[in-house]
Amino acid sequence: MELLKKENIEINCKAADKEEVIRQIGKKLYESGYVEESYIEAMLLREESFSTNIGNQIALPHGIEASKGAIKKSGIAVMVFPEGTNWGSDKVNLVIGVAGVGDEHLAILANIADKLSEMENVNRIINSDIDTIYEILVETKKEESAL
Repeated sequence: MELLKKENIEINCKAADKEEVIRQIGKKLYESGYVEESYIEAMLLREESFSTNIGNQIALPHGIEASKGAIKKSGIAVMVFPEGTNWGSDKVNLVIGVAGVGDEHLAILANIADKLSEMENVNRIINSDIDTIYEILVETKKEESAL
């Protein structure tokens, strides 16, 4: 199963409001066949409930529990904002949209959070090209598949 496609990594993104960023990343998940279009609204609802900002300049937007039926297959999409984008009262540089079938989203979120708990890795992603970002995140997912 391919959780990340290189075409779902966008670098050098320009700052936008949080809702627009969630819509953009949700659209990537939709256009790649990971989710139905309705999942984008579920991502916005999740963000209204509580922020998906996990610290270290990272946000991991994902849908609400009731949106599970809108997920066709597990996948992620990545947007890198070298100069940051506003996420509520904070600024984030890395936004990773997550869709996980069943409870897979928990493993995906946990492994991304674990891998990116070190600012060194976050900075590598923020300052890298698409191929390097892909390698870093695929390495994360290989660890996840061993669970």
